[in-house]
Amino acid sequence: MIIVTGATGQLGRLVIASLLKTVPAAQIVAAVRDVAKAADLAAQGVQVRRADYSDPASLDAAFAGAGKVLLISSSELGQRVAQHRNVIAAAVRAKAGLLAYTSVLHADTSALGLAEEHRQTEAAVRASGLNYSLLRNGWYVENYTGGLGAALAHGALAGGAGEGRISAAARADYADAAAAVLASTQAVEQVYELAGDTAFTLGDLAAELSRQSGKDIPFHNLPQQDYRDMLLGVGLPAPLAELIADSDAQAARGALYDGSGTLGKLIGRPTISLADAVKAAL
Repeated sequence: MIIVTGATGQLGRLVIASLLKTVPAAQIVAAVRDVAKAADLAAQGVQVRRADYSDPASLDAAFAGAGKVLLISSSELGQRVAQHRNVIAAAVRAKAGLLAYTSVLHADTSALGLAEEHRQTEAAVRASGLNYSLLRNGWYVENYTGGLGAALAHGALAGGAGEGRISAAARADYADAAAAVLASTQAVEQVYELAGDTAFTLGDLAAELSRQSGKDIPFHNLPQQDYRDMLLGVGLPAPLAELIADSDAQAARGALYDGSGTLGKLIGRPTISLADAVKAAL
């Protein structure tokens, strides 16, 4: 049985869709906080079980019969380590054959502010005694393309990554990688550094947006504090604004670059191109 936690989230749904291409639905469990949101998965034959990262009893029930468990990292900043430890402990009690975790690119050395919770979780995964696979995901290209509408509306793309090269890939690319690891009948690697095949700067993104939209959209690079203040000004909560501004600042120093090509090799196809990502967003 393959258990996918956070299965109604943006990544989780894509992982299950990818698994369904090769794994019988009855062998997949969607572990979700709100089962009502997974009715469409149940209709496809996927088992749906309630699982709350903060409720160990629910995790034990959800993980019954677990062969492999995918722990998709929590979105609750500041609470993630405790929540992840609950999931890891439940996987241990279920005697799972494999525990996979969606971490962050180069987690062990990353200067990203968000990397610390991933490092602590990775340590807990390693200490669990289970066979494990750390899926160190790079940036989702959607993190940037999701804001292209605003860039068009304001006539400029703002950010704080300078000339930093970002090896982003589509959320679906990372989902296919997770599914490949979970569905594999062979031994899997303990650590995968996963990132897009090609890297781009935010200036490249602005140029591609300009080309496809027919409008001149320049890139305005902002100091970290100024970018944070801009994000606060458009209504983002302070912790998220801090995280995004820090991530761009670290990207300027190379934190979101990886040239290994591991992701494309794992999924057996090229990752999304910048041109296709912009086209899809538009």
